[in-house]
Amino acid sequence: MALKNYKPNTPGLRQKVTLVRSEITAQKPEKSLTKNLPSKAGRDTFGRVSVRRRGGGHKRAYRIIDFKRDKYGVPGTVKTIEYDPNRSVNIALVFYADGEKRYILAPKGVTVGTKIVSGPNAPLTVGNALPLKEIPLGLSVHNVELNLGRGGQLVRAAGLSATIVAKEGDYVTLRLPSGEMRMVFGQCYATIGVLGNEDHMNVSLGKAGASRHLGKRPKVRGVVMNPIDHPHGGGEGKTAAGRNPVSKWGKPAKGGKTRSKKKPSNSFIVKKRK
Repeated sequence: MALKNYKPNTPGLRQKVTLVRSEITAQKPEKSLTKNLPSKAGRDTFGRVSVRRRGGGHKRAYRIIDFKRDKYGVPGTVKTIEYDPNRSVNIALVFYADGEKRYILAPKGVTVGTKIVSGPNAPLTVGNALPLKEIPLGLSVHNVELNLGRGGQLVRAAGLSATIVAKEGDYVTLRLPSGEMRMVFGQCYATIGVLGNEDHMNVSLGKAGASRHLGKRPKVRGVVMNPIDHPHGGGEGKTAAGRNPVSKWGKPAKGGKTRSKKKPSNSFIVKKRK
């Protein structure tokens, strides 16, 4: 996917870089696979702000994605490649032989007309989903399950993939994009290939308004606040924080360990990402 730069006719265009979405083949989503996505603006079920700096933005419809890939042995054909405003990677609309339609995450190399299938006996080609234990060492995978039958939870963003590096007993060891080495149950499913739209990381919005269209509001630094508003606030003139970086509520903000030691999933980490 190519990148597009703009002539600086306005200040907002000077730094703007967008994607040339040449592989997109449909402008409107499949209506039966969409549902209303109400804007919560960072509020929880009680109506209180639980995530700051969110709100506004363009209205979106949620595309229902098949993360489980549980149509075992039923072949499908990719009909369209579509943009999804809810994620960085593009999605592919698959028509299955039994008449059902589903969206999947679009890997690099999957185009209109590509045949895909899932199941333990599926061919080792891009877009097919298999149990991890059936995939050879060294292959790149994405949309990896952590719990059998729950659907893919790991490696779902544009341009990412995990690599299978070892198999031992019932477990398979993956090298994740963060560098972490993690053991995953071998019966859990993953999809072969690297996710597409890898140039997503090179996009430059160009102006603050483009960020507001995405539902992101301005961020005010803690050091310019008053002491009552933030631990970094206060002081005469410009001052440093005076302590290690923390959030508004005093939790470590940059590099501090906040992960619970009681979580059982820690025991499956072979090598930490740091």
